[in-house]
Amino acid sequence: MTLTTNLIFKPEEISLKGAYLGKILRQCEEQKTVFNVELTGWIKELRQKAAYDVVKSDLPTTKDEEWRFTDLSSLLENEFKIASETKLSLFDLEAFIYPEAAQSRLVFVNGIYAPKLSNISAIPEGIYVGNLENLDLTNSQKLVKYLGQQEGSNEVFTALNTSGLKDGAIIWFNKNIETKTPIHLLFLSVPSFDHPTIDQPRTLIVAEANSQIEIIEQYGAITLGCSDRPQNHPYFTNAVTEIFLEDNSQVKHTRIQRESGDGFQIGKTAISQARNSRYSCVEVNLGAKLFRHNLEVNQQGEQTETTLNGLTILGGRQVGDTHSVISLNHPHGTTNQLHKYIIDEFAQGIFSGKVSVPHNAQLTNANQLNRNLLLSPKARIQTKPELQITADNVKCSHGATVSQLEDDEIFYLRSRGLNEYDARHLLIDAFAGEILDLLPIESLNHRLTQCVACRTLE
Repeated sequence: MTLTTNLIFKPEEISLKGAYLGKILRQCEEQKTVFNVELTGWIKELRQKAAYDVVKSDLPTTKDEEWRFTDLSSLLENEFKIASETKLSLFDLEAFIYPEAAQSRLVFVNGIYAPKLSNISAIPEGIYVGNLENLDLTNSQKLVKYLGQQEGSNEVFTALNTSGLKDGAIIWFNKNIETKTPIHLLFLSVPSFDHPTIDQPRTLIVAEANSQIEIIEQYGAITLGCSDRPQNHPYFTNAVTEIFLEDNSQVKHTRIQRESGDGFQIGKTAISQARNSRYSCVEVNLGAKLFRHNLEVNQQGEQTETTLNGLTILGGRQVGDTHSVISLNHPHGTTNQLHKYIIDEFAQGIFSGKVSVPHNAQLTNANQLNRNLLLSPKARIQTKPELQITADNVKCSHGATVSQLEDDEIFYLRSRGLNEYDARHLLIDAFAGEILDLLPIESLNHRLTQCVACRTLE
């Protein structure tokens, strides 16, 4: 069923700084959405509420503590228009396809589902992999419990995504189902030659009780040459992913961000974990002129495990911001986080990691570490690991390191017969390899290892 969702709000309701997003909202109002007939009324209400959250909000500035080091002025220089549907061929996807997941691939182009580019022939029964439009009736009726229901859904960029919801990627594992084949979610942007564009991918992943999922979520752009390089065609990807783990379920999540060097990305990944669930994430960021990833984990039951590993490579004048919040709300919770930055030239990295351990979260174990390698005297890192603990029977640690390539290490390798280029290459590979070796499939590991070498030693 096709539904035009009228988002009605008065101009005087829009805050002064929110007027910029108000222009995007008006475009969202004109979009046609395609949903199961059972969902049209509820989604209309969900979008309407999100629209009001947007118009009553201000865009964050460096005066806001949570955005103190991330200046959005370069984003605001562009007047974005909603990206239109664009046709691609399988040839265009060649650089983004991995043999190990070639038959479990779901593709969205400019936020719109592309069934001819997708291939889900290897997906077994008991698993739904598809878009919101084709969701079966049983899961459609349960959708209201999940979509748009994570904490923090009224945050301005999350609400903007919801207000423009026209479709989305859905991965739904029924109870007691597991698969060893990773599911590849591919979100591609096609920048316009005429004007800056915005697309707003939406993903919902539900792992019901005792299920096991492995996901590769990837963002990229169709450009000439290396996708990480500037092409003078700015665009904005505003992505939201919601992940729900029910009792004793497991989700292994890989997130790859390789936007164009002209691209902007603000992403939200919100995770809700029930008791005895296990969530792990390997995150690699290579592209975008400016990106921020908000990673929010809520442990909603006892004996939950959360493992977060990340690698960010920055060069030129890129700005990369990883902002994580982990809430351990129950006893016997465990979290381990390691995020690494490699920063060159004039780039700036930001890491803000907050771990909250309230009084109820006794007997928890939380470890957080941010390690940073600066390859240029002009490279910058702002790091803020943070623990908020009111429980009295816990094991918690956090820290950050900032270093350069050590002259004595390079000298030692050169004394063993390596030239300076190869010595530097070996040290950087070792630093990045700790994260890259965690990637779930060999072809992805190989491809990103080559990208790291190209980005850091060209």
